[in-house]
Amino acid sequence: MSGEPEAPAATGSCLCGGVQYEVRGPVRGVIFCHCEPCRRTSGNFSANASSRREDLVITQDRTLRWYHTDRDVTPNVQRGFCSQCGASVFWDPQGYEFVYFSAGSLDAPTGITVAGHIWTSEKSDYYEINDDLPRSEGSSKGRYFDTPHD
Repeated sequence: MSGEPEAPAATGSCLCGGVQYEVRGPVRGVIFCHCEPCRRTSGNFSANASSRREDLVITQDRTLRWYHTDRDVTPNVQRGFCSQCGASVFWDPQGYEFVYFSAGSLDAPTGITVAGHIWTSEKSDYYEINDDLPRSEGSSKGRYFDTPHD
């Protein structure tokens, strides 16, 4: 009991550092999302980890911008990106218990692994999924984790 704040479980940022965050609780495994909106914002399928909403603390938001698109199937979702370097950093479904962040934005070592694939029904035709990880043609509704959600 030194009275010093506990170190975050994980830290991350965009490429230029204009968006930075800490996760002050457990980080859930990576989900590969193959839906069209994620493919279009990331340039390929997206790789996102997540945490409970209350555990994510944005420590630098100088270049953070949020937007919503009607092309997302999940209602009331916002996507957060860096307006300087263009990195896609957050996927935030408002009203849900968990918030998602780009696995590639996490500082190493991450200590996490890939949990599975979602929205495989929308994957592009230029690649194959060649692993034995769990797959879902739509949302996994949290089935790949100990703490499910919608």
